[in-house]
Amino acid sequence: MGFLQNIGRTTLSFLAAIGRLSLFTLAAVRWTFQPPFYFRQLLRQMIDIGYYSLPVVGLTTLFSGMVLALQSYTGFARFSAEDTVATVVVLSVTRELGPVLAGLMVAGRIGASMAAEIGTMRVTDQIDALDTLSTRPMQYLVAPRLLAGTICLPFLVLVGDLIGVLGGYIVGVYRLGFNASVYLSRTLEYLEISDVTLGLLKAAVFGFLIALMGCYHGYYSGRGAEGVGRATTNAVVSSSILILISNYLVTALFFG
Repeated sequence: MGFLQNIGRTTLSFLAAIGRLSLFTLAAVRWTFQPPFYFRQLLRQMIDIGYYSLPVVGLTTLFSGMVLALQSYTGFARFSAEDTVATVVVLSVTRELGPVLAGLMVAGRIGASMAAEIGTMRVTDQIDALDTLSTRPMQYLVAPRLLAGTICLPFLVLVGDLIGVLGGYIVGVYRLGFNASVYLSRTLEYLEISDVTLGLLKAAVFGFLIALMGCYHGYYSGRGAEGVGRATTNAVVSSSILILISNYLVTALFFG
């Protein structure tokens, strides 16, 4: 009976967490489109998410594109298909690697930051103080972060795509000896607008999930430093898992 009780207790706790997250999401989306709008908070979050995340996203996609070019050349050389390296690099970066790697990097940086900031505000009763001042915490703290994450991540991914393709070009031309004009023509030959837009759509979904998980775990953070640390860890882990799950779902929706 004890084993069954543990299963039931775990199941009920999981369902309660899903319900609380669903209600939190609905409330956050609702207050995002209702006045007043805190444009200063939105601008601050856009600079934090977009501008300050450019270096880490750029470095990640640059070296990923370079490694992808090397690995593709090594594999395709066995089948005398080296001329497809450029096509594989550009399609892989725009469809999968760019959005996923950028999402994971931003989740580690921004998701943790949001959870720690809001969690500290919860611990120090600043969220309750906002209620006292007739300022809705969901509208002031959560809505600008959700909107900024959804807007900024596609731009980060677009820049990351360009840098990743540039990394593949550098390796292909200066390391593997491809002709520069031939490599560029192969890059553009099979690339379609739908490939880029699919990656940007994924990025918007990832940005929403990252901001949602960071705000959610920070908003319901436990008391004390231990609670804030646990909220930060849970925000990064849950957003990373949701990025991978939603990546499959969006890909299956468009290519299934």
